[in-house]
Amino acid sequence: MVGALLKDGWIREEKSGSILVYFHPLSRKRVAIHYHPHKTYGPKLLKALLEDIGWSEVDIRRLKLVK
Repeated sequence: MVGALLKDGWIREEKSGSILVYFHPLSRKRVAIHYHPHKTYGPKLLKALLEDIGWSEVDIRRLKLVK
């Protein structure tokens, strides 16, 4: 998820413990990611993150998050 955000032009703004805050300069959106290495996001949290980020299915495939 973090790699895909960077690939899509998001900029890491802050880090507070396990929370990473990213900002997109064009859309002016800001999103906070709870980052824990080697753990996965549950379906509800993943859906909420994707909605907050604003990625469509086309974006998700372009960033190679799914095949």
